[in-house]
Parts: sequence; structure tokens; C-alpha cells
Amino acid sequence: MSLAPFAIAALQLISTASQSPEQAAQDYDRRVTPEVLVVRSTAPSVVYIETDVKQVVRTWLGDTERMAQSSGSGAVIFDQGYIVTNYHVVRGANAIRVSFDKTYDDKVYEARLISYVAEEDLALIKIDGPAPFPTVPLGISSDLMIGEKVLAIGNPYGQTNTVSSGIISGLHRELDIPAENLSFTNLIQTDASINPGNSGGPLLNINGDLIGINAAMRTGAENIGFAIPIDRVVQVLEEHLLSTRLAAAWLGFEVDEASLSVTDVIPGSPAANAGVRKGDRILAFGDSRVDAPEDYRLARLAVDPRQSLKLGLGRDAGKLDLDLTPWDMVDGMLYERLGMTVEAIALGRTRLVQVGSLRPGGPADTLGLEPGDILDTIQPTGRRATIVREPRHLAMTVQGLEPGTRLAMNVWRDLNENGRLERTQNPPYSELFEGELAIE
Repeated sequence: MSLAPFAIAALQLISTASQSPEQAAQDYDRRVTPEVLVVRSTAPSVVYIETDVKQVVRTWLGDTERMAQSSGSGAVIFDQGYIVTNYHVVRGANAIRVSFDKTYDDKVYEARLISYVAEEDLALIKIDGPAPFPTVPLGISSDLMIGEKVLAIGNPYGQTNTVSSGIISGLHRELDIPAENLSFTNLIQTDASINPGNSGGPLLNINGDLIGINAAMRTGAENIGFAIPIDRVVQVLEEHLLSTRLAAAWLGFEVDEASLSVTDVIPGSPAANAGVRKGDRILAFGDSRVDAPEDYRLARLAVDPRQSLKLGLGRDAGKLDLDLTPWDMVDGMLYERLGMTVEAIALGRTRLVQVGSLRPGGPADTLGLEPGDILDTIQPTGRRATIVREPRHLAMTVQGLEPGTRLAMNVWRDLNENGRLERTQNPPYSELFEGELAIE
């Protein structure tokens, strides 16, 4: 057996022992490079994201479903547990789990998808836990320089908190990803190693500021990675991801975010049923205090449509807590803009959408719709008619239309209650009705 390893170890011990404590400290300090400082300050805010996604597998016996797992990275940007990542990392997820490097936090957190913009490949997710969570500081990308030193932190191939370094190789790069139906025009190009699993993780400058979200790598190439500039990420956050109009839960009131005062309460909505009044000031959502517009937006986005909450209000000179049960955003949007809720049903193998409740005096009520009516087709002014198969499809169509837009609808009503939808050449006996309403 060779004694070389033991000899080398002995030499190392002799060398270390011969150093003074001051010399050893100086040697160690020289090893603490700017890159080391960046990792120390930002790594606690980088997360590993794992998702369960349902997949359809085709076999000779027919289609079967199975759960598959995918993974990516993210960065905590608000200390309440809000994380920005790529949308493709969490798209279609039945469950999202988030973990930090075990050096800093060994817990595994369940996460919720708060909002996303598919065409920008950006999403906001949230974990609940012992806030405040560590966050990464946001930088700017408008002054980036080609050749500037950068670091990428992520979880490639499940190797958590992997750090790679490089430079900015190019700016304003264009990239098409047909498989994801994505097209980018202003990406940062870097030679810092970005591999599968890095998606959604931070690209950092040498000051430890977040300057981009790692998004993709060029297939078949080496040392060519791309990141979404932080200036664009911030713009998408402000205009979309943090917009309360995209919140998962619908409460049924409008707020002036500057004063945090309620400006409108929709009759029949959860807010109206709970007793919210115009002029009330929002003080808290559950345990989350609301002292500023940013507090309101973050607390409002975190409201879960599946859970009731205590809404803290200021009214006149006093304070009160109201019990409020939110609706799903799909129901809320349709109730607000069409004056009705809907639910998915199946007639045989056909999926259809049926009218649920009506808002008195709303567009659907004025048109004459009734609970139980089944939607056939809808046609906004200037567009083609489409068949309604899912409540979300109807909501997505309505969401993008301006108030006052006319919406033509074909509706089935089972007049003779025989369980069949019948259409004859004789109008009085046809169960298919046509009408038009104005979207609010």
C-alpha cells in the first residue's frame, strides 16, 4: 500500500501548524472572493421547486394517467414567502413543493400558484411559514455590460444550490422555443452554466443583485444560456403578477389602493353577504396587516378561495372583523361581468356549462336566463362563435372584453324536462334560444 496520501496529509499538518493565527486568518480572508460573498448573501433565498404533473400515457390497452415529477428553481422576492420562477416550471402542476438548501432551512413547504403570464414564462408562487423568509435584492438590467461578471444559482439535475459563474456574453438576444410556444426578444446571454433544473433561478451580478431569471439554454450548444432581464420581470410583476385582478379568490369589492378604502361592493357577492360597506378601510386579511398599498396587494393575492377568512375593517371611528368566504375567480368574474355563475356538467360524453346563480338585475337576469340553462355557443361582437365546454373558457373570453361589448349567446332550456335537448323546425317547440347581453 502506498504511503503517499499519509505523507501529504502530514505535510499539510506541519504547514498549518507552522502558521501563526494571524497568518492563517489572512490566508483565509484572501480566499473570500466577491463570488463567495455573493453566494453567502443570496443562496439562502434560492429555492428548489418540485412539482407533480399528471401525464397521459398511451398504451395498446388505451390511455392511462400517471403522476410525473419535474423540477426547477426560484428566488424569494418578498419576505412573506413570494417566489418568482418560470411558468413552465409550475405549469399544470397538481402539487408544488419548495425547499431551501438544508444548510439554511430543512423544511419542505407546500406552495400555491398565485399568478402567471404564460407568454412571458413568468409565475409567482407562495409558501406559508415562519416569515420573514430571506430575499434576494432586485437589481437593474438597463446598465448591464457585455463582459460583466455574473453568477447563476439553481438546482440543475436536482443538485441543490449549485453555483456557476461566467460573464454576460450578449444582450438583447432573440430566442424562439417552439416546444413551449415562447418567443423572446430581449434576453441576457451568459456563458455561466445553465442546465435543466436551473430554470427560474436567479442570475446575479457581482454585488449580489438579481439581474435576471434563468430561462433557457441553447440545445446542443455549450456555455450559451439565457435569462429574462430583471427590468422586464419587474414590469410583468407590476402590471400582471401582482395585479389583484388575477387573484385566485374573488371577494366582490373594489378598493382604492392609495387610501385602502372600499369604493364599491357588488350585491350578492361574498363581501356584500359578509357586511362590507362602501367607505370601509381595509386593515387586515386574516393575520396579515395592511398598512400600505403593497401590503394590500400581497395580502389580497394570498387569499385562498377554498378557505374562509377574517377581514379586518376600519369603519367610522371603530374597527371590526367580518367572516368572509371567497369565491373562485372564475365564478366571481362571471358574476361580476355577466351577472351569473356557472358550473361544468356532463351529458353523456359531452361536457357542457350550466347556469348556476343569477345576480338580480344583472345582464344574464335581464336577458332572461334561468338557473339550469345550458350554454351552447357565445359570440362577442366582431368575433366567431365558439362552443362553451368549460367555465374557465367562458371566463377567459369575458376577461379580455371591454365593458359594453355585446355578447350573443345560444342557450338550451329543457322545457319538457325529459332530460334531452331538442331542436325542431317548429320554433315554439325548440329548446334552443338566442339572445344578446352587454358585458359589464
